[in-house]
Amino acid sequence: MEANASVDVFSKVLENQLLQTTKLVEEHLDAEIQKLDQMDEDELERLREKRLEALKKAQQQKQEWLSKGHGEYREIPSERDFFQEVKESIKVVCHFYRDSTFRCKIVDRHLVILSKKHLETKFLKLNVEKAPFLCERLRIKVIPTLALVKDGKTQDFVVGFSDLGNTDDFTTETLEWRLGCSDILNYSGNLMEPPFQSQKKFGTNFTKLEKKTIRGKKYDSDSDDD
Repeated sequence: MEANASVDVFSKVLENQLLQTTKLVEEHLDAEIQKLDQMDEDELERLREKRLEALKKAQQQKQEWLSKGHGEYREIPSERDFFQEVKESIKVVCHFYRDSTFRCKIVDRHLVILSKKHLETKFLKLNVEKAPFLCERLRIKVIPTLALVKDGKTQDFVVGFSDLGNTDDFTTETLEWRLGCSDILNYSGNLMEPPFQSQKKFGTNFTKLEKKTIRGKKYDSDSDDD
């Protein structure tokens, strides 16, 4: 009986919350409709022109992004190309990878999806073996690493999977959330809470990092099958 009573109380509370939310939405819509009803022809025409102008600008911005290589996940051949690419775009994500590192392939899969969803950001990848100077300059020691570049300056790094729930099975939205936290793309979700269910503090649950040498430089690998 007590369990049934608790369910009934919970159901009533939920119903009241839904009713309140519905009422707020209806009131907002009514206010918008009333505002439109009170507009004369000149005001409506100005509103239409304003919206058309906004759509036109958005389309122009989209075409500009596409012309600069946004909308796809691309590999660049050298570190010289990196400097040119970041000059052209305001927001850039560059994946520093190595072919033999398993977790780099996981990152690739998610970045392909995000590159198509977030045209406002350019998504690149660069083999660390072809960028010794850049890796030294950016102090890249762990593979994979994502360098987040804004206005030509490196603002942040996503190093390994420690910010992504410490798991190989993180979702695309989890990576999207992490990039949104650095304002390197427009994330529409809640930045205050990670999408992954486990709310444990970020730890070091990865397989013990192995030391790898590339052109005389040592890198920590986030994969155990190099």
